[in-house]
Amino acid sequence: MSLQEILNPSIKEAVQKTFDIAIEKIEFQATRKDFEGDITMVIFPLLKIIKGNPVEIGTKIGNYLVENVAQVEKFNVVAGFLNIVISDAYYVNFFNEIQSNDKFGFGTASANDKAVMVEYSSPNTNKPLHLGHVRNNLLGYSVAEIIKASGKKVYKTQIINDRGIHICKSMLAWQKFGNGQTPENSGLKGDKLVGNFYVEFDKVYKTEIAALMAEGKSEEEAKKQAPIIQEAQQMLLDWEAGKPEVIELWKTMNQWVYDGFAQTYKSLGVDFDSYYYESNTYLLGKEVVQFGLEKGIFEKDADGSVWIDLTPDGLDRKIVLRSDGTAVYMTQDIGTAIQRVKDFPDVGGMVYTVGNEQDYHFKVLFLILKKLGFEWAENLYHLSYGMVELPSGKMKSREGTVVDADDLMEEMTTTAKSISEELGKLDGYSDEEKANLYKTIGLGALKYFMLKVDPKKSMMFNPEESVDFAGNTGPFIQYTYARIQSILRKATFDTTQKVTIELHPKEKELIKQIELFPEIIQNAAHNHSPALVANYTYDLVKEFNSFYQNVSILGEENQDKKVFRVQLSKKVADTIKLAFGLLGIEVPERM
Repeated sequence: MSLQEILNPSIKEAVQKTFDIAIEKIEFQATRKDFEGDITMVIFPLLKIIKGNPVEIGTKIGNYLVENVAQVEKFNVVAGFLNIVISDAYYVNFFNEIQSNDKFGFGTASANDKAVMVEYSSPNTNKPLHLGHVRNNLLGYSVAEIIKASGKKVYKTQIINDRGIHICKSMLAWQKFGNGQTPENSGLKGDKLVGNFYVEFDKVYKTEIAALMAEGKSEEEAKKQAPIIQEAQQMLLDWEAGKPEVIELWKTMNQWVYDGFAQTYKSLGVDFDSYYYESNTYLLGKEVVQFGLEKGIFEKDADGSVWIDLTPDGLDRKIVLRSDGTAVYMTQDIGTAIQRVKDFPDVGGMVYTVGNEQDYHFKVLFLILKKLGFEWAENLYHLSYGMVELPSGKMKSREGTVVDADDLMEEMTTTAKSISEELGKLDGYSDEEKANLYKTIGLGALKYFMLKVDPKKSMMFNPEESVDFAGNTGPFIQYTYARIQSILRKATFDTTQKVTIELHPKEKELIKQIELFPEIIQNAAHNHSPALVANYTYDLVKEFNSFYQNVSILGEENQDKKVFRVQLSKKVADTIKLAFGLLGIEVPERM
């Protein structure tokens, strides 16, 4: 039972008996560092129903708690805040109860809970994954793991954007300039090879636009009349018509990309339970549009295009089918959502991990699905995140100026190697052990740096800054975990027995920090924010390092205290490992 669960009924009872008033909600917060106390009740909300001085009200409630609640040792009131001091016995008992629970903090699923499907990655098959995709994948994977840890069933999925004009651009460029190149004969990963031709298309397209403008065409006319874009548009029509040679080329080049993506996902440490392809789901979307037309939800314009009018809902008119009958992104997304619930009937909600430039798109999508009458549409969430920029500026795929995900991970490993060698921490390691550790540190630095920032915020990513071994970084936390493992290896005495001791203030603060872990998981799941888990872990590590510097652990003469401190250190390490697992980050046993 948590501290709040213990105090809640007693405070309600205190108010009822002292003031003859029933209250429903009590507001708690952590006690400020400059006041004595372990948990604080906020008195101000009571002033709406209890007339009087907040200090007098707080004092009466505090006296009642001291007299009637065994865990409450004393209290003090500062303005409208009742600071409650909890006994050592409570914290020692709490710690003894949780120390052998290797999943402390994780919730348990209820039989009635609906599953949640989390979509992330969702790449186009015309280019490799880049830095923006890295943030997307890390966010989506972590949110899925956190929701799972909160006690819900989770399915991880992605929609692969494998059709459309952008795909045809790469295909056409390969036809024109590829000279039969394949991943095998070029030595390139398939996604990189296809991405090169996307860039090549853009170069030729720009040259043709410039030539047409030199002939007197406007820029808008030139963009439409450039021969290579007209060929790409024809290829898209041929694809939708099922022209065999176009379909065959499309399948071949897409497979090159899928194989390349699979390698990147493995290196990044993310996985999926299911895959959806736009080339399949857009057809179901077109069927649903027809259904919506019959029900009067959609309307057809004179040119044959189909729209939905959302102006009464504060939005605008949105096209769901072009006049030539081809689908738009909205068509595909409608079909995909419906197909997913058909495939996984226990799904009661979905999380879409997509950048904030698509905020409006998802407002429209969710509203359309509600208007189509799907109950689960009430539980759709857009995990909107800000863009990632580098010190050098923004990235552009078509110009080939993106930061490739594979190159980034390799750079992170190299940076970790360079810094580790400078610090001289790896004496006695084999070359293989060093290589594995560099990768663990490098990827840990990358993931932590990405995930410690609130998803909604844009961020500047600095590789060197992220691999710092001090401050709010992944390597700093990994190093603390490794330090604790060293302590545990040196503790050759029996540490299994439960002991009762008088707590040092640093021990009490550390237990209080561990006690927050279940609440952090629930809050992070509710808010879809790995940043809450990341920054909690940093706070836990700071608290441990303060404890480590202020008390003796293995050098303590009192055996019970020594046992307790080793047990407490182990629980901190276990919590770090669980928390970092939710972020997809490994922790090294030695460092």
